[in-house]
Amino acid sequence: MATATKLSPFDEVNLVYDRAAERLGLPDGVREMLRRSWRELQVQVPVRMDDGRIEVYTGYRIQHNGARGPYKGGVRYHLQADLEEIRALASLMTWKTALMDLPYGGAKGGVQVDPNQLSMAELNRLTRRYTLNIEHLLAPNRDIPAPDMGTNAQTMAWMMDAYGQLHGHSPAIVTGKPVELGGSLGREAATGRGVAYLLSATAKDLNLDPKDSRIVVQGFGNVGSWTCRLVSDQGFKVIAASGVRGGVYNANGLDVQALRDYQTISRTVVGFPGGEAITNAELLELECDVLIPAAIDNVITGANAPKVKAKIILEAANHPITPEADDILEDRGIPVLPDILVNAGGVIVSYFEWTQNLQEFRWEEERVNQELHKIIMRAYDEVRERASSQRITYREAAFEIGVQRVAHAVELRGFV
Repeated sequence: MATATKLSPFDEVNLVYDRAAERLGLPDGVREMLRRSWRELQVQVPVRMDDGRIEVYTGYRIQHNGARGPYKGGVRYHLQADLEEIRALASLMTWKTALMDLPYGGAKGGVQVDPNQLSMAELNRLTRRYTLNIEHLLAPNRDIPAPDMGTNAQTMAWMMDAYGQLHGHSPAIVTGKPVELGGSLGREAATGRGVAYLLSATAKDLNLDPKDSRIVVQGFGNVGSWTCRLVSDQGFKVIAASGVRGGVYNANGLDVQALRDYQTISRTVVGFPGGEAITNAELLELECDVLIPAAIDNVITGANAPKVKAKIILEAANHPITPEADDILEDRGIPVLPDILVNAGGVIVSYFEWTQNLQEFRWEEERVNQELHKIIMRAYDEVRERASSQRITYREAAFEIGVQRVAHAVELRGFV
């Protein structure tokens, strides 16, 4: 179904939600309640810059739905982190946590800022001001932020400290913290590890031999770089990877560890001597077995979807495929494992971190990885079974499961 006009990210997510709600036969009132955000907060974030001037940024915290538990979702520092983008991501978190059957709802936060243009001291002040401006929405059993694009473990340490200055030591208020401050072993690699687990299962289902399978990964940040490393360790051949400024391609396979080392020094994959230069646009159209978008949203559109040559796509990024492109890929017989399944490793291990904080007890990394595998593979099996039995796409199946669980929780709690 081609879209006549450009939809907002939130409208695009709700297209898929509406289809799921329709198939499930949800009453109109429940359908409307689950479509909208429960609470939205927009705040000013004034920051004293290093040169003494004051810059004022716009921040958000959007709580989409909390029927199944505390709100859960990352905080994004990005120039495009506007109201519609954060709404879309908060909605996706609701369906993601429900699909994984975690005791969470969905939320998202963000500040419209380019973090690369700020010093560490400025980022510290920005984070503390943002935290103070939304802290009345936060609590270990109310709303628990986590890292997202443009933020990291250090950001979470600052958030925890700012919150703790008001409420006392509260490590369970954020996840994705440094291990030294109560973070979980295995959390940094968790999203990429979840992708690797699902790639292995998918390859088995499609009878793909890892050593002969060509993997293309768009994005070489936390998720993309860990994905490349872990799938390479499993024997898959990563033939291309890219960052913001461009990528690198080697038909015989990239030396992933050398590429990670190069990026650590150069802060880019561009110029890596182990392959030839390639643009992000060219990378998405490479002949490959598995394409893994692991960067930003809306990179596969109606314009380039007809040129995609992958056998299957795993959405490691949030919302990387537009609805128009989704329909084109379906018509072309290219299956897509959706974001609310593929990149759920991060929130799964965030759940483990939260439970460890509440119990004041640390798990060994082996246990973290085993439990991650158990939860994400159970969700994969449920999605695959529903998609097969109802002859619908993986995305439709994943949303149906998530929406059904949230709607059932609303009914049990007597919201309406």
